[in-house]
Amino acid sequence: MKNKNIFNESGIIITIVLISIPIIIASIILIIKAYNLLKKYVRSKNAEKFNAYLKALDFDDIQKLEKRKKELAFSLSNTELAGEAIPTDAKGLIKNITEVENIRFIEQKKKGQPRPYVEPDLTKLILWYLGCATFWLLFGTSIGEYLGIKFVAPDVDHYSWLSFGRLRPVHTNAVFWGWASLAMMGLAYYVIPRVSNAPIASIKIGYRSLILINASVVIGSICLMAGLNNSGGEYREYVWPVMALFGIGIFISLLNFLKTIANRTTKEIYVSNWYIISAMMFLLVIAIVAYWPTWQNGLGETIVQGYYMHQGVGMWFMLFNLGLMYYFLPQQLNKPIYSYSLGILAFWAQILFYTLIGTHHFIFSAIPWWLQTIAIVGSVGMIIPVVAGTTNFMMTFKGSWHKLSGSYTLPFYLIGIVFYFTGSLQGTAEAFRFTNLVWHFTDFTVAHSHLTMYGIICFMLWGFIYTIVPRLTGKEPPQLIVGAHFWLALIGLLFYTFPLMYGSTLRGLMWMEGKPFIDSVALMAPYWLWRAIGGTLMWLSHLLFAYNFYVMIRNKKEIEIPTSPADILKAKQELDEQLTN
Repeated sequence: MKNKNIFNESGIIITIVLISIPIIIASIILIIKAYNLLKKYVRSKNAEKFNAYLKALDFDDIQKLEKRKKELAFSLSNTELAGEAIPTDAKGLIKNITEVENIRFIEQKKKGQPRPYVEPDLTKLILWYLGCATFWLLFGTSIGEYLGIKFVAPDVDHYSWLSFGRLRPVHTNAVFWGWASLAMMGLAYYVIPRVSNAPIASIKIGYRSLILINASVVIGSICLMAGLNNSGGEYREYVWPVMALFGIGIFISLLNFLKTIANRTTKEIYVSNWYIISAMMFLLVIAIVAYWPTWQNGLGETIVQGYYMHQGVGMWFMLFNLGLMYYFLPQQLNKPIYSYSLGILAFWAQILFYTLIGTHHFIFSAIPWWLQTIAIVGSVGMIIPVVAGTTNFMMTFKGSWHKLSGSYTLPFYLIGIVFYFTGSLQGTAEAFRFTNLVWHFTDFTVAHSHLTMYGIICFMLWGFIYTIVPRLTGKEPPQLIVGAHFWLALIGLLFYTFPLMYGSTLRGLMWMEGKPFIDSVALMAPYWLWRAIGGTLMWLSHLLFAYNFYVMIRNKKEIEIPTSPADILKAKQELDEQLTN
């Protein structure tokens, strides 16, 4: 193949720009650090001069300094007006002023604000959804952690049920349909009644949907480990009866939400409901298309696979989470969304362009060239909804950036928005023919999928869960562990993705140069090690999240010792009443 200058390719240029953003930020930080080191060096030199000055001081100089010291040490006693009497606190202004209950070096974040009444039955339903989602997050990512270890130690086991080919779809489907889908549905059962200002139509249907979705993931995981699958189509490895359970669960909840919106007491349908309802409708459509029996042969199946795979990510997970963001972000910042019109523009643009891009995974295949070109054009068109949505969210943050440092939820929102912009545009860059030729069939696609599904979907869902659960239960998570969860997940994601992207670029270029395949395998060994390290940090963060969720929902009653005079007197009164009775 004729050698080309890769830096003249549009996809490479876009990717370099996206990667340059964090590099530029890191460079600025490095310059600041270097400046501080230089400043420290200058101060040390000044200290040496000062030491020399001290050694040269004579008796007269010391006397002058002592005199000046006494002059500067004079101060008022602060009792000139108040006198020496012990202060009283008649109005309770200095209560507990000398007490420090929290660790000083950990910045205390603001606690969640109490919200309007949520009926106990609906609260219980939402917590069941989120609890099941947390279980599937731990299960699915534990499988993923084990798979990452297998890249470094491939002979760790020799059981067919634990082979890489069987466990990999268990991992992806568990986090797709178990963790993310259940978490989104649970949050929707909170958001849709709230923005419709109407009670949910049926809580029983919510439980039926929960049971069906969980059953599909349990049965599907067992089938995959036993070797029973749908011929290996990515993200549709579940056989059709298993996926039918999932589809029925989504369908009955869709009807439940539609009835709730129909009973709304508000005139308009808020944009969150547009996104959430559309996502559920698209999921049912793409599932039917993906499993329709007459479309499972030859090139038709390949085209259907590309359509299903991408619509599952973009029209189910992404569309749904954007709808949740349009509710939770303005609510957290206590201000309206920057532009309702931008939200609608992003909504229709995503429906127009995202539904076209499935076949950009099969560039240079036997699929008609014009269909491949349409997928590339649709991928470029995705710049419109991504830029519109990101602009809308960032402008909503405008004037409220100071709230970021005082919140343990908003950093999750911000990281999700940042990855929404960079990860989505990275997908556009991958769609160009040259970059597709280099990166496709390498681990670059694995890195990209984690930047989007993990960096966008997971971070958004964590932020939403940390927002809603304290309001439902009245119990806050430990802020220190929330911070550890955030940083372990973020650093782990960067350790996971950046080495894979770099190594995969080198690997793709090796293939284009016609070098032996086994050489590219040896090349990837250190990058797979970084993948395992990053995956381990991410997995540890999930354990912390699960603990935080447990703390927020547990029913354990802690012994509280009264500290304020009012509480002490109340306790004394209750004790006296018990003794008299």
